[in-house]
Amino acid sequence: MTLHDISIPLAAGTPEWPGDTPYSCGWAWEIAKGASVNVASFTTSPHVGTHADAPLHVKDGAPAADALPLARFAGPARVVSLDAVPSLGDTRIERLLLRTGRSIAGGAFPASWPVLPLDTVRALLARGLVLLGVDAPSVDERESKSLPLHHCLFDGGAAIVENLDLRGVPDGAYDLIALPLKLTGLDAAPLRAALRPLP
Repeated sequence: MTLHDISIPLAAGTPEWPGDTPYSCGWAWEIAKGASVNVASFTTSPHVGTHADAPLHVKDGAPAADALPLARFAGPARVVSLDAVPSLGDTRIERLLLRTGRSIAGGAFPASWPVLPLDTVRALLARGLVLLGVDAPSVDERESKSLPLHHCLFDGGAAIVENLDLRGVPDGAYDLIALPLKLTGLDAAPLRAALRPLP
């Protein structure tokens, strides 16, 4: 079975949102220092690397990461470049993964990135969208404080995945497997995202 790993590695130097908690790793026990096992510890924001936002991220009292419905994160998906979205017409797409060309996969946090128009997101929701994923750090613009696309997607019952690595994946139809970790009470959860090409 062919699987495309579309996750950003969590490692020292993985770009975080400016001001957020970066990834760091240490060792509680090490075989080289006489322990019977190696045991690591790490600290990071759940938004570093590939992750699913939870509604709690943008609204107090909203569901947290452990309440994210798993079914939204697995199933048929389509990868398209952002400028190709208008050509989709009225096609029903349950899971849409957008290539913006502003991924952190290259090792730097982008200064800006393009986003879908709000009316387009509403139209996609009306046609059955249950998940929107982007290779950029956010579905909203970098400087947005109102986060209209986050609110629209969550209000419409859709999931959000950010910081995908779509560089080696051609546009087309796939099966998505991208289950978020069950982290109780958090506003986001890291996930390992993979695509299986459909025949």
